[in-house]
Amino acid sequence: MTTLSLSHGETIWYRRVGGGVPVLHIHGSAFGHRNFERLTPFVSADFEVIDFDLPGYGKSTGEPREGGLEGIAEQVRDFIDALELAPVHVHGTSFGAMVALVLAANHPRSVDRLVLSCFVARYDNAARVMRSTWRRAARDSGMAAVSDLTAVAGFGRAFYEREECEAQLASMREAFSRTDPEAFVRGTKMLEEVDLSPWARRVRAPTLLIAGEEDNMTPFTPADSGIGFSRIRHMIPGCELVTVPDSGHYLVIEQPEATAALVRKFLQAAPAFTSAGRP
Repeated sequence: MTTLSLSHGETIWYRRVGGGVPVLHIHGSAFGHRNFERLTPFVSADFEVIDFDLPGYGKSTGEPREGGLEGIAEQVRDFIDALELAPVHVHGTSFGAMVALVLAANHPRSVDRLVLSCFVARYDNAARVMRSTWRRAARDSGMAAVSDLTAVAGFGRAFYEREECEAQLASMREAFSRTDPEAFVRGTKMLEEVDLSPWARRVRAPTLLIAGEEDNMTPFTPADSGIGFSRIRHMIPGCELVTVPDSGHYLVIEQPEATAALVRKFLQAAPAFTSAGRP
């Protein structure tokens, strides 16, 4: 576990686990690197996994750069370059998937193969109302309350029957508490204003989309005002799509072994990066 500094003064905390070809995990909003704490042990059986905290999350410091998701993707590109990883396999989940999508579109030579789990290209109106309650909770009650609210929408119902449920919820509260509430508020508002369709159409990396069968936070088919996997799969050329049963939005937590199996299979089978194959 260590840190490095980026060109704009951000300090990035990261950890490398396992050996072999590297895979970079980009976490969802509020979680920090602990979003992948149940998935990483399975993926690192075959790959070197790099988990890190984006600026403003977990143990990293600094602010997102100007430009919204493009500014954050630029920070990730600089992190990749600092570690001399390019081109690297990237798995982003939720907010992290949105960052990874923009990264692959804007910086194609930084990304080898791309895994995107549980995200939408555009939120529908119902999601915007739900997310507004999270922002109010962040300011009025703190990030532990946000953790509980997002868990209601994030997990499939069967997860609450498991023995490890309470321990996982407690772990989430602790992870969320490391995120600055105002950073969370700014980030959630920014995401509600974006439509990622133009970036999706520019992705040329081999791409796997992973959906949770019971994902109510970023549904496969949102209302007409939103864009989910049902449409995204037709935007990214040649992408693959898999749905994980008995799982909600937090599939990397609910079904880590099944998700890791999908990721490992895809990364090991997809065509390798060639400079001639990218714009």
